[in-house]
Amino acid sequence: MNDWSAVETHAAWVRGAVSIVDVREQNEHDACRVANVPLVPLSELPGRVADLPVGRPLVVMCRSGQRSARVAQYLGENGWTDEVHNLEGGILAWAAAGLPYEGETPR
Repeated sequence: MNDWSAVETHAAWVRGAVSIVDVREQNEHDACRVANVPLVPLSELPGRVADLPVGRPLVVMCRSGQRSARVAQYLGENGWTDEVHNLEGGILAWAAAGLPYEGETPR
């Protein structure tokens, strides 16, 4: 697992080179989200691993990068076969970099 910056992640995502998944909880996602990034909350992850996009590297995002780092590690330790990366700084870093999102300013 590697940490990827928001800018690096966005550029790869726009090119179609990676998938992104948001592991925040529903209320966080409802308040602020990146359009077209699926939500698989950390609290539901063990039962929803099959819902994660496959076939290309996966970047996991949360609010600040801590939960997503745990998810990336969990996937790596539990047989995930695609590359998995953590979005360093989470949606806070995404917004701070001026990248597009919907809803309230993340805090």
